[in-house]
Amino acid sequence: MLTVFGLVSLIFVVVAAITSVMLNSSLEERLTEQVRNMVTESQEWLARSPAIDPAGSLADAQMPPGTILVFETRGGVRSGAVVDAHHTIQALSESQLRGLSLGERAMPEQDAPPTVAAVSTLSVPRLGEFRVLHGTIPGGYAIMGQSTTDVRATIGQMLTIITFTTAAGLFVLGAATTLVIRQGLKPLRAVAETAQRVARQPLDQGVVSIEERVPVEQADPRTETGRVGAALNTLLDHVDASLHARQRNEERMRRFVADASHELRTPLASIRGYSELSLRDPSLTETTGQSLERIQAQSIRMTGLVEDLLLLARLDEGQELVYGAVDLTQLVLESVADQRVTGPDHIWRMDVDEDPVIVAGDAARLNQVILNLLANARTHTPAGTTVTVSVGHEGTGSATRGVVKVHDDGPGIDPALQAELFTRFARGDRSRARATGGTGLGMAIVKAIVEAHHGTITVRSTPGDTTFEVSLPAKPRDPA
Repeated sequence: MLTVFGLVSLIFVVVAAITSVMLNSSLEERLTEQVRNMVTESQEWLARSPAIDPAGSLADAQMPPGTILVFETRGGVRSGAVVDAHHTIQALSESQLRGLSLGERAMPEQDAPPTVAAVSTLSVPRLGEFRVLHGTIPGGYAIMGQSTTDVRATIGQMLTIITFTTAAGLFVLGAATTLVIRQGLKPLRAVAETAQRVARQPLDQGVVSIEERVPVEQADPRTETGRVGAALNTLLDHVDASLHARQRNEERMRRFVADASHELRTPLASIRGYSELSLRDPSLTETTGQSLERIQAQSIRMTGLVEDLLLLARLDEGQELVYGAVDLTQLVLESVADQRVTGPDHIWRMDVDEDPVIVAGDAARLNQVILNLLANARTHTPAGTTVTVSVGHEGTGSATRGVVKVHDDGPGIDPALQAELFTRFARGDRSRARATGGTGLGMAIVKAIVEAHHGTITVRSTPGDTTFEVSLPAKPRDPA
């Protein structure tokens, strides 16, 4: 629109300039011709007039309004008069006469015949410009002409008309251009709005169905903008089909993991039971006993892994949670007390609010979250590390949240690991040893439990400063 306005305005300005120049030239030529005719008609009586009384001469000749007549004697004495708009003849004042610039001229001889020189423009103080003819008369020098006021007024009026016409034309052009452009870009706005609505949908997890589409009337393939809308609808159809396929694959994989984990529990329990029973046989050799102990240890570890996988699968399906009022403060106190016994080589500290932090959730699973975070801090930090656990409230009113923070001053988490810390089978230590690497499901379970409670978990870690923060919606206080 700005480009169109600029081009049209430039055209109007050029047309106005050319028109004003041409009209001014035409009016100037017409005025010059009028002056020539006027001087020609007046030449006879000018030749008879003494160069002393221009007002009388104008009165005798009955000149039209705007006529100026100036005499200058051979002795340099000037006199002049002008006919005003009311046909009144006014003599020029001394200051006006002194302000006249008559240019270079040669005074005629005493008996020289009258002559007429070229046309020029004369500026008279307080009266404006005049188109005049310079000439000679008996005994002096004469200037006669007409005012350019009417020419300037005509040019000004024309420019005013052009200005208002241009403004009105630009206004009409702007309204019409705006209407046309808005109508033409309406399909693009529909495309943008559809894309924005789709962009606000969470497409990374869960059951996703993209129902948004560009309206059919805005996706006409016969127009350029309509083809954009049709292309977006085709793209959304493909994405929607891909998301449904992804969801079906995830559901099949989740059911497979859950079914496999469930089926493995029985044989693992049998292996563990038989190994425990066999270890009670006093006739076992040392080698056989060590083998059975190894089998028992691995079956225990495998059982834990299967239980973790089964828990994750059920959490993904929205199962395994039994909601109730949970006191996070009490859970932290009990968990820290247990860790003081399990990890006496660490320094354990607590920072809790005076008021209990109550949330709605599954007490057993939330206790598992806190235990996993504390065990993670104990396992992956050296002896002497200080672990501080804090519990409190954040926010006010209905936005109040219960927050648990686990901070340690250990070596920190590798930056390359932080991005995938809460994914399944992520390990800070790549070994398979239970004492160091673990199964890699602990943090994934923590994240799954927290998100199942509509909470969030974050981690910030630098050497000497690592903090896990769990934020859960707080349960409103019961009315007094």
